[in-house]
Amino acid sequence: MQYTPPWWLRNGHVQSIIPSLFRKVDGQFVERVRLDTPDDDFIDLDIARKGNKRVLIVTHGLEGNSQRPYCLGMMKAGLSQDWDAVAWNFRSCSGEPNRKLASYHSGQTRDLEQVINWALAQGYVQIGLVGFSIGGNKTLLYLGRDGIDRPEALVGAVTFSVPVDLRSSAHHLAKRRNRIYMQNFLNSFREKLEQKSELFPGQVDLERIKTVRTFLEYDEHYTAPMNGFESAEHYWRESSSKTVLEQIQLPTLLINAQDDPFLTPECFPETAVNPCFRLETPRYGGHVGFMSLNRERRYWSESRALAFLNSCSNARTRHG
Repeated sequence: MQYTPPWWLRNGHVQSIIPSLFRKVDGQFVERVRLDTPDDDFIDLDIARKGNKRVLIVTHGLEGNSQRPYCLGMMKAGLSQDWDAVAWNFRSCSGEPNRKLASYHSGQTRDLEQVINWALAQGYVQIGLVGFSIGGNKTLLYLGRDGIDRPEALVGAVTFSVPVDLRSSAHHLAKRRNRIYMQNFLNSFREKLEQKSELFPGQVDLERIKTVRTFLEYDEHYTAPMNGFESAEHYWRESSSKTVLEQIQLPTLLINAQDDPFLTPECFPETAVNPCFRLETPRYGGHVGFMSLNRERRYWSESRALAFLNSCSNARTRHG
């Protein structure tokens, strides 16, 4: 299934920015559920149910949330093809700060595991995973890391626009031409650190954040120490899904557009040694873009993800 956008969408920045600013998907079809976590925190889920026996679990990107159009669009696409759908929020991304000093990071997979276990407890017999950007990184880490008990109900996974090599992507986003993206992330980081400072007086350095300009600086001074890493380099090394791709044993598709302004050549991994893993690199699509013009208002990413996961689901059904 090739992605061939009209000529005016053949630009990575247009694909990355326009959907974020202008796509509208009504989210009133979802209900919110809060899960308590074992460490006395919480995760908020948005759920769309039609009584199906299979479910999509959708994971958003860095500083996103379950109400982003790409999440709601994927959920709606799933509902139209006999999947229930769940989009979950990283800690502090659902509109309310979480209860701990640390919120989330790109390599934390315990919360995704808890959402999957919740879906199993609801009686779903098949689970498909969809992850965007950092949510895709978490999904791939969950599937490839040692020591994770992955249930038989999982049938497949599709990930989009994933910086599987965090180090190279972080340095790439520090370049002048990507300043608009970097500044957007930093604005969100600053706002959340201000909230944390109110909840944990004296434990957040609000003066330093005023000088931070790159992921290197932010991860070095905040992400790493708040989450038990020695440095930004240590955090990137331990949290990059590129290191576990060869170990994935579930049918998995990674789709990274060649014009994605967030990604570097290191984020297009060769994985011929793993028959379960497939990389697709459309020429166009930007970062979490893949816009399409059709009556259903469905993006190509949604059609591609459902085609892949439906084939995984059907194969699992045929073979018991």
